[in-house]
Amino acid sequence: MSYAQHVHRTPSTPDGVYADGLTKSYGDVRALREASFHAPAGSVLGLLGHNGAGKTTAVRILTTLALPTSGRALVAGFDPVTQPAEVRARIGLTGQSATVDGLLSARANLELVGRLYHLPRATVRRRAAELLAQLRLEEAGERLVRTFSGGMRRRLDLAASLVASPPVLFLDEPTTGLDPQSRNDLWELLGGLVEEGMTLVLTTQYLEEADRFADQIVLLDHGQVTASGTPAELKARVGGERLVVTVSELAELPTAARTLGRFGEDEPSEDPAGRQVTVAARPGTRLIEVVRALDAAGVDAVDVQRREVTLDDVFLSLTRDTPLSVQRGAA
Repeated sequence: MSYAQHVHRTPSTPDGVYADGLTKSYGDVRALREASFHAPAGSVLGLLGHNGAGKTTAVRILTTLALPTSGRALVAGFDPVTQPAEVRARIGLTGQSATVDGLLSARANLELVGRLYHLPRATVRRRAAELLAQLRLEEAGERLVRTFSGGMRRRLDLAASLVASPPVLFLDEPTTGLDPQSRNDLWELLGGLVEEGMTLVLTTQYLEEADRFADQIVLLDHGQVTASGTPAELKARVGGERLVVTVSELAELPTAARTLGRFGEDEPSEDPAGRQVTVAARPGTRLIEVVRALDAAGVDAVDVQRREVTLDDVFLSLTRDTPLSVQRGAA
């Protein structure tokens, strides 16, 4: 089915971001398969998935950088295929790599972006000053960007995507390389913009960040939408509590997993990097029973805990692959 032939369902409110059956093929490889989702104006949509799941492909289509093989989309009420100029005038985009000019100062970079959007000079100067202050780059505003650290370049790249105050903003792994304070500054800024009506589409591997800030989450696996809903809905779908055991030596993981499996509702998952084993807890399981069983098996457990389900657990339960580098403490 061609793009033009695709039968679509138009959302009741055309603002924000809307995708219906988006598919993208590269020869025999389908990077995106019939993906559908809707982010209303003034909301945050999180696109999650392992590397190669289709997140960046979806963003490229929505931002006019790639044509879909089939399906339809609307961004701020306009079609990225038939009305690309209208879409580009209404979006901001921060990709995975910083694109600012190292031979210009930070302030000059932002003012250049403003001029490309044909904003009045006074507006450009005001927006550049505001964004430099909000992202803690004010003191470095006159420095050449080539002298910036990676984190500073990333913050400037984010600022550049906000110069025109776009109604729709796409952020592809926006906080990679940022320190915790910079992440907090960014999300404080973005939170205010979303409250004012901006639509934010976020791809991230920081699952705690998505859990905290996304109104809706779409989980992609092999190009397909495998689950969608609010963070609370997705966690309820997986359900239950988790037992987590941390061992002192990596060699003890297999024994710990076998032992913990007696108290679980599914197969335990192992995290060699963290020397941890996690399993969905069987109802009524007492922590003291787990500790005694581990001790009887000769496992030196340095920590045993019961915790609520997280988006990490959702991801591991609802996708067929698990190579996502889950990074904790992101928010």
